[in-house]
Amino acid sequence: MRFPFLSLKTASAVALAVVLSGCTSLTMVPDYERPDAPVDDAFPYSDAAATAAPQLAGWRAVVTDPTLGTLIETALEYNRDLRVAVLNVERARALYRVQRSDSLPTVNAEGSYLRQRIGENASIGAASAAGGGARSEPLTIEQYSAEGAVSAYELDLFGRVRSLNAEALETYFATEEARRSAEISLVAEVANAYFRLLADRERQQIAQDTVTSQQDSLTLTQELVDNGLGNALDVQRVETSVQRARADAAALETQIRRDENALRLLLGTGLPSGLSETPSLSEIDVPEAAPAGLSSDVLLARPDVLAAERRLRAANANIGAARAAFFPRILLTASAGSTSSELSSLFSGGTGVWSFAPSVSLPIFTGGRNLAQLSGAKIDRDIALSEYEKSIQAAFRDVADVLATNATLAERMDATQKLADAAAATFKLADARFQNGVDDYLAVLDAQRADYAAQQELVLLKLEAATNAVEIYRAFAGFPVAADAEN
Repeated sequence: MRFPFLSLKTASAVALAVVLSGCTSLTMVPDYERPDAPVDDAFPYSDAAATAAPQLAGWRAVVTDPTLGTLIETALEYNRDLRVAVLNVERARALYRVQRSDSLPTVNAEGSYLRQRIGENASIGAASAAGGGARSEPLTIEQYSAEGAVSAYELDLFGRVRSLNAEALETYFATEEARRSAEISLVAEVANAYFRLLADRERQQIAQDTVTSQQDSLTLTQELVDNGLGNALDVQRVETSVQRARADAAALETQIRRDENALRLLLGTGLPSGLSETPSLSEIDVPEAAPAGLSSDVLLARPDVLAAERRLRAANANIGAARAAFFPRILLTASAGSTSSELSSLFSGGTGVWSFAPSVSLPIFTGGRNLAQLSGAKIDRDIALSEYEKSIQAAFRDVADVLATNATLAERMDATQKLADAAAATFKLADARFQNGVDDYLAVLDAQRADYAAQQELVLLKLEAATNAVEIYRAFAGFPVAADAEN
């Protein structure tokens, strides 16, 4: 038994056309060159000259607190925004596969059965061919057929399909970079939320300690008044200080609950049981500052910048598809198989049928459609270019902001620590003078308020130092470290 498909000559012609479509097709895509970054070569607030891009450490290399590490791992697994970003990547990959399938011929196998009854008085071509003239009874015709077919396969001589494939591929890559950007942002948001929670707990503890201290002072002052050694004004002053500290403690308790709610949303699940036993913010090991002399070339590795560049490449590839619309489209339709009036002889000799129907479509008049599409594609490319340049400028500002904070952070921390120490010493001295009857309680209250404010300010500055380290990680898409530090 043999299969009477296309003759060798015809099959060779079809195969050659397919090969030529993949090997000799022209490209209408403009040459792509990465645009120059519209920013300075070096970042401001850096004393050293710009050097090569630094080594970037991942979050696991710099996060030493086990609780924070657990929170980040949980968020990476359950956060819904990141899950959507991952699904967007899967969708873009599937769409690319759909587009890529246009580069290959679609081959279908088809089988059919036809049973037809023709009346004795019917005069049609089929009846005449079968009966040769008038018939005394109806005629029944049966026909079996089986064939393979290539339908409307485009020989991509001018690169239209290849341009669309390139656009889909770059879009897929852009979506993958967007996922990386979402992951980095999620890590940063979890770390910031955790540090805010620790800071607010520490601030609340300061407020609670102040309440306890002031209540003791209130009791002592009331005893002095009862013994005729004080005045009612001092009692009211202490009472005011107590209630102010109580109000601060209650407000911070509310903020702590909000911090926990924000953390739950980021995690995508409940908080771990050990979160109540976390260290204070002062005990957190904040990574060292970024090395000096950073080159702005490091921005080109940020996922959001890479995603913008991928979108620019996709828009550039789409111009090629728009240009190819001005040229002929060559479509190939072919089929080969067997047909017979009996199933048993379907694949016998002499039953073969085939068809080969190439077609050419040349645009003559489109009412300006092709020109408009090309113009729109170029505008899309220009928009993507502006968005790419803006992404670099935004990234430059992100880095410049964290470096500006980092440049004065050590000096501010030293000054604030000394301020807190001086305020604590002043409060202690004022309280001792009051106990010895040298000063009234107003001096103690003033010193206590200064001490309380200095402690709160110191905690907030420690929070700023921690979050600035996180923002350095976010701005660089990794924590910049010296080569020996990473090793």
